[in-house]
Amino acid sequence: MRTSLKLMTLLFAIALIGCGGKEEKKKETFSYDKKAPKTETTTTTPKEAVVPPSKRVDLTSKGVGPITSLTLDANIDQAMADKGADIYQKMCTACHRVDKKFIGPAPTGILERRTPEWVMNMILNPEQMVKEDPLSKELLMEFNGSPMANQNLTEEEARAVLEYFRTL
Repeated sequence: MRTSLKLMTLLFAIALIGCGGKEEKKKETFSYDKKAPKTETTTTTPKEAVVPPSKRVDLTSKGVGPITSLTLDANIDQAMADKGADIYQKMCTACHRVDKKFIGPAPTGILERRTPEWVMNMILNPEQMVKEDPLSKELLMEFNGSPMANQNLTEEEARAVLEYFRTL
């Protein structure tokens, strides 16, 4: 009896292994020759022509926040830039890389795309910027809904970070 039970188990296992995984795939009947009825034609812009918000140039918006006017000296204040580099290293590198897109945009060349006031307001007031500034809203979407964290920097610290950005 034990021998016949072992033999039946072995035959069942062989049958199961031998038959498994050989399902025939159903062939879909689809033809490319069929023409869909002519509908309204729409023209779409190629993806290459659409400039992402992080690359778009907007040198008119000052953003939303406490900074309404800011004049930059022609020369870079190196001491302030060094202080800004230190602050950037401590507070910003979790989400930003100098030369490449990461969780947030790269700051290199930011002042060629944004006004100093906009940059300062984004550093000092990211929550309100994302709620009220159209470009900030678009950036939020480009960066997968990752909002910029408010680091609670003072205006002096934010100005030092801005000065550091001028050196990049």
